[in-house]
Amino acid sequence: MIGIFDSGVGGLTVVKEIFKYLSDYQITYFGDTARLPYGTKGANFVIRYSKKITRWLLKKGVKIIVVACNTSSAWASDSLKKEFKNIPIFEMISPAVKEAIKTTRNKKIGIIGTPGTIKSGAYKKKLIKLDSDLKFFSTACPLFVPLVEEGWIDEKVTKEIIKKYLLPLKEKNIDTLILGCTHYPLLKEAIAEVIGKKVKIINPAESLAKKLKEFLENRPEVKNKIKKGSKHKFFFSDEPYNLGKISHLCFNKRIKPIIKDPF
Repeated sequence: MIGIFDSGVGGLTVVKEIFKYLSDYQITYFGDTARLPYGTKGANFVIRYSKKITRWLLKKGVKIIVVACNTSSAWASDSLKKEFKNIPIFEMISPAVKEAIKTTRNKKIGIIGTPGTIKSGAYKKKLIKLDSDLKFFSTACPLFVPLVEEGWIDEKVTKEIIKKYLLPLKEKNIDTLILGCTHYPLLKEAIAEVIGKKVKIINPAESLAKKLKEFLENRPEVKNKIKKGSKHKFFFSDEPYNLGKISHLCFNKRIKPIIKDPF
């Protein structure tokens, strides 16, 4: 099984992309809805619970860990890789950064995410490490998550809030924009209207799914250990708010949640 975790329901956009590229593999998902959002929590909290969830998923028999939460990817992925050396761990940031660098032509990249992700500077650090000539502009967009969870994808108020956050980025003449939160791809069309057609939008969930597919194609010893089939399980530590709306947006159907808080 492939184990995927997020602070809530946003990680379902990552599951969506993994289904697209790796449709044969069985998924075990955990959304920590009892403690969301991670995006406004401190680093120590995020690291602690990311480790707890990883241990729990490993007990479930997963052979790969996908850190679907951008905030956990930013604060906790290095700690996870150090502690769990025998399991492949994939985070959201590195694949998206590499794709953004390949995409940009003017070396001006925008990054939007939760306050925690932006505060961590994780995208900035990885971008600069790979190309010191890059210019980057980041903005926290905390209202995007509740808008998505209300299902307000095409509402007038949603478009006005997107404009409020993104017009300053547009003025910087960016040609590439990274959606640094799992909820944001569900607003991609509205974001594209505001930021302009010339700006390439990077969905880290898709970047990660492509990277994971490439990894498995080159690592048959891991690939052969992963269960195949459609018996996917979706665990949440508390009743997920508006799961029906989010799952319909991702999969065109409602998924059956298993409510279990192992912590």
